[in-house]
Amino acid sequence: MTRKPLPELPVSAVLPALSEALGHGNSAVLVAPPGAGKTTLVPLALLDAPWLGTGNIILLEPRRLAARAAARRMAELLGEEPGETVGYAMRMENRTSARTRILVVTEGVLSRMILDDPELPGVSAVFFDEFHERSLDGDFGLALALDVQGALRPELRLLVMSATLDGARVARLLSGAPVIESEGRAFPVDIRYDERPAGIAIEDAMAKAIRAALADESGSVLAFLPGQREIERTAERLQGRVSADTDIVPLYGMLDNKAQDAAIKPAPSGRRKVVLATSIAETSITIDGVRVVIDSGLSRLPRYEPASGLTRLETVRVSKASADQRAGRAGRTQPGVAIRLWRAEQTAALPAFTPPEILEADLSGLMLDCAAFGVVDPVSLSFLDPPPAPALNEARSLLRALDAIDEAGRLTESGAAMRRLALPVRLAHMVADAAKTGQAFEAAMLAVLLTERGLGGDGADLERRLMRFRSERSPRATAARQLAERLAKQASPSPSRGGSATELSAAKRERRGGVGSEGRDRKTVPTEVTPSAAFGGTSPSRGEGSSAGALLI
Repeated sequence: MTRKPLPELPVSAVLPALSEALGHGNSAVLVAPPGAGKTTLVPLALLDAPWLGTGNIILLEPRRLAARAAARRMAELLGEEPGETVGYAMRMENRTSARTRILVVTEGVLSRMILDDPELPGVSAVFFDEFHERSLDGDFGLALALDVQGALRPELRLLVMSATLDGARVARLLSGAPVIESEGRAFPVDIRYDERPAGIAIEDAMAKAIRAALADESGSVLAFLPGQREIERTAERLQGRVSADTDIVPLYGMLDNKAQDAAIKPAPSGRRKVVLATSIAETSITIDGVRVVIDSGLSRLPRYEPASGLTRLETVRVSKASADQRAGRAGRTQPGVAIRLWRAEQTAALPAFTPPEILEADLSGLMLDCAAFGVVDPVSLSFLDPPPAPALNEARSLLRALDAIDEAGRLTESGAAMRRLALPVRLAHMVADAAKTGQAFEAAMLAVLLTERGLGGDGADLERRLMRFRSERSPRATAARQLAERLAKQASPSPSRGGSATELSAAKRERRGGVGSEGRDRKTVPTEVTPSAAFGGTSPSRGEGSSAGALLI
């Protein structure tokens, strides 16, 4: 097939070496700074590699916004629309067709694909993008992929791509895989410091810095704030206090897709844009026209509290790596300015990297998935950072209390029903338990409301939010209600489910000697999603952002 020539970007220089490394071995590490072009050029350039054959590529992105943006950009380079050669799949959104060869997914989707069918039929390569973010799903996905590669699919290619990660350390995890380094394409960025005075709210300091930047500098502004609340308050402080040719645009995870996509588009000719963003804009996306970045130095991360059994969001100082990533957004397309709202000497006290999520997260979901995979002890998998023993013990105790695993750590019938739902463990138990009394849909609606932030508003009154959610007419709310319907059906007792996808894959593992050996139990695992359904699940003609695809889990 003849394709349009790809643009020349810094990563282009190392593509031959990368293809050769994956041709002679089954793993590689690519270290490429922002602007190198790794996200979009690498999958497209390797699509015709001899070692790929007729197989497909899965590209993992840490965030939904980045996944959609990457798929759109690759499709644009091919002169196509998303859902043709390049598609994407994530919770409540799927654009794929029978023609799809590159599937961009959010990280939890890959884990579920492997758990559903460890042989990953039709998939020849898995690329992990922005791996330095070290999300729990990303680490778990790589551990599962390494297990599959070692036991079932030695020809499966794994490529880990990162801007700031220690490539040698990842290479050791990949059995000594070659590390290939690319130069980036970054224009000079003038880093300045403007300390926020003690007692001044971050919203006030940010609004003041933005007004000054608009007066002193040209181009659009990207401002990093810890969360939605600070973004909304900053926007209020800017309202009516910037020139009429300047648009104030929010960008955070709870926004619907249309608003997120609009936020990353360049400002119209003759206008300027101020994008007020969380760390969602830190990596993987470029907003053309931005030449000023203002960094609050704060981010909001999930922290698990064992005492309460709940995960809460905590406002913390960013790491040096994150601060550098944020500053780099100002130099993607032209020389820029990065203004940090702290003293220069405070930078030295920042942690080098954001701690891996696996070291601080609730691991009950990971342990349930491991039990479904036949892994009694998660430590037997190859993690870059092993999950902490105390957190695993907590997770094990919770799953035992919920009757999700037995005393030996094996998946129970109740645990299998919970895992089918792809919800946080406590919510999955709530829905599965409600199904016994015919209330599965009500419980599923509540579970979706709690996991998909922003539905029905953001107040503390769940009953009122649930009422609003039931009648909300946005595409996202409609897709969420459809998801609740599917969850309710999955949770409701069925006279005969028949052989599930993973029951069949469990039989494959039996025939092939199992996935791994030590600490394993070959347990049948019912589920719904299969890797083979990922490619060719939905035609683009069924509508953009359709919720009818096979990977809507």
